[in-house]
Parts: sequence; structure tokens; C-alpha cells
Amino acid sequence: MFIIAKDLYKSYDHLKVLKGISLEIKKAEVVSIVGSSGAGKSTLLHLLGTLDKPDQGTISINGQEIQLLSGKKLSAFRNKHIGFIFQFHQLLPEFTAIENVSLPALIGGSEKDEAENKARELLIKIGLKDRLEHKPAKLSGGEQQRVAIARALINNPDLILADEPSGNLDTKNAKELHELFFQLREEFQQTFVIVTHNPELADMADRKLVMKDGVII
Repeated sequence: MFIIAKDLYKSYDHLKVLKGISLEIKKAEVVSIVGSSGAGKSTLLHLLGTLDKPDQGTISINGQEIQLLSGKKLSAFRNKHIGFIFQFHQLLPEFTAIENVSLPALIGGSEKDEAENKARELLIKIGLKDRLEHKPAKLSGGEQQRVAIARALINNPDLILADEPSGNLDTKNAKELHELFFQLREEFQQTFVIVTHNPELADMADRKLVMKDGVII
């Protein structure tokens, strides 16, 4: 198994958010996670993405026990192996599309020319050939989300985590985004874990997990 999570618990103050979640995800599998607001979906995604730590339980990604890493080693693992796509894009407004996409590669130690060449290739691949030098304010919502996807892909991560990736897109752009995920999976054999309220995207996945009150039902 590519991801193995066992007995994950997470609380914030006195609020118990995750209550003993265990799951396994295969390499190159597309898994959707659905459930009402407050079910713990985003918290689970943050734990899988090493952005937060469980109070209890273990997570293994591609054979690496996450709880054994900390500090710079954990940051380096995250930068190399995990790509993130957020609902609100999280693009830096002062940077162009190509600069935004290049950032994780630069942080990972790539040379500027190498990073920008890879960013250019990715942006062209996902249909943004004419938007390379545009800043986020000059891009549509769908275009901004594609930039965010290219940024997530720049370091060839094994795992892509997406939190409501089509939440702010119209129907047409959402459909194109969903189709793009599966094209990327076929081409790069990456594993996708997608938190979504979009029933079409959820049902397209290889497997759909339903969360309620901090557990998978």
C-alpha cells in the first residue's frame, strides 16, 4: 500500500475532530473524501499532508513513517513527495504564473532556469501557454486553479492532496478540472486524495470514502 494510516485521533482544545481513522490507499489510486462540513475531512487531509500531526496514530507514505520525521527532514519530505491544491489557489499575487509554479522547485534546490523551464512545460501542458507571464489578478478562476495544479506537480510528487479544488469554479471549469486530474493520474501515475462537496468529482474517483463525525463510515 502507498498510504497506510492507523488509528488517527486529533483534537483541537476540547473538540474531538478525528476519532480513530484507519485507511489504506494504493499507488496511483484516486480517492475522494466526502461528508458534511465539520466531519473532519480537511483535518484528515492536513495529517496525510504532514501539515499537522495526529495526537495519536501513525501514517506511512510510500514506506516512510511520517512520525519519525521532524523539522527540516519533514519539510524536505513534504516538498519532494507531496503536492497540494487548495480551494482558494493560494497563489502569490505579486508573482507571475510561471514564478508561482517555480517556487516549490526553487525551495527544493533546483536552479532558477531549470525550475522555470519545468514550470513552462507544465503550464503549456495544462493549456496556459498564453498566460505564462500573467499575475493571478489577470487570470480567471479556472486559470488560477490550473496554475495551482502545475505548482503541485512541479516536483513530480508521488501524492497530490486536493481540498475542495473545484469549490470556486463554474460548472464548465469544474468539469475540465476533474477530467484533468484523471489525465494526470494516467500520465504520471500519481496518487490523488480529493476532499470535495462536488458529487460528480466524488463519483469519478476509484473509491469514495464518506466521513461523519470524525470517522469513516
